[in-house]
Amino acid sequence: MALARGEKPQGHLWEGMGWGGPEKSEGSRAVSPKPRLSPSSTGIGVGLVGFGIFFILFGMLLYFDSVLLAFGNILFLSGLVFIIGFRRTFTFFFQRQKMKGTSFFLGGVLIVLMRWPLLGMLLEAYGFITLFRSFFPVAFGFLGSLVNIPFLSKLLEKLGDSSSIV
Repeated sequence: MALARGEKPQGHLWEGMGWGGPEKSEGSRAVSPKPRLSPSSTGIGVGLVGFGIFFILFGMLLYFDSVLLAFGNILFLSGLVFIIGFRRTFTFFFQRQKMKGTSFFLGGVLIVLMRWPLLGMLLEAYGFITLFRSFFPVAFGFLGSLVNIPFLSKLLEKLGDSSSIV
């Protein structure tokens, strides 16, 4: 099947390339489609984040080995970019109200890369808690619904209900 000049392919092949489809027109001007992440890049991102967390935990287990911690940090950040995209990652980290957490987190990554692992991980932990503070109640609520241990599920649900937005 031959395509006419300027015609875009239709169907599964076009969508599998990470684009929503052919260009749509609004009135007289053409609107280019927004790229969306394909399931394979999301899977790669989840794998990178998983390996990043593994290397960070393994580096902490081996008395803050700076090479493993640095490698874990790089894998974690690159996996985050693969999961949510470069633009969303950039806008998440560089929002005005999250600049304090971002500076501590990325400063900690930089200090770990300069082979000061203990100080870098402390700064990273503070930055991580500051950045992802709003996600903790959701995560605790989800964990509370999964666990069937009476005391632990009530504790996690109570932690999940505290919706203090700071």
